[in-house]
Amino acid sequence: MGIFDFVKGVGKKLGIGGDDEASPTADTLKKELDSHKLGTDGVEVAVQGDTAVLKGTVKDQSVFEKAVIAVGNTLGVSKVQADELKVAPGAGPAAPAKEPTFYTVQKGDNLWKIAEKSYGKGQGAKNTVIFEANKPMLTHPDKIYPGQVLRIPDLA
Repeated sequence: MGIFDFVKGVGKKLGIGGDDEASPTADTLKKELDSHKLGTDGVEVAVQGDTAVLKGTVKDQSVFEKAVIAVGNTLGVSKVQADELKVAPGAGPAAPAKEPTFYTVQKGDNLWKIAEKSYGKGQGAKNTVIFEANKPMLTHPDKIYPGQVLRIPDLA
């Protein structure tokens, strides 16, 4: 665990002009991450080629997963390395995050279909769980696109 794949030529474009395939800078990725107000102030972002590297500690598993997709769903990023991004426990030293479940949106997908693929037939109504789990990166349930990576939370 620790390296997550994304589609380099798909995602939110940061900055202006230039080469659409160019990797964004560490500063622009950090600004994008912080713009979602996830509590990632202590997270460092570095860029190695088209790979974004996240280091630091976040408060819980959901913030870990949201940080990965917020950075990964950026035009020019093909991988996010999060080996050194830890989840802070209630007390004690930070621990490695659990293996998250991500889903890459395919052509023709909607959140209902994704919920049925992820949770089983007849579970399409759980699409709201997926939408809520991907806020604030998702602003509307109908605004998803092929190549976008979404986090799929466990049903507790």
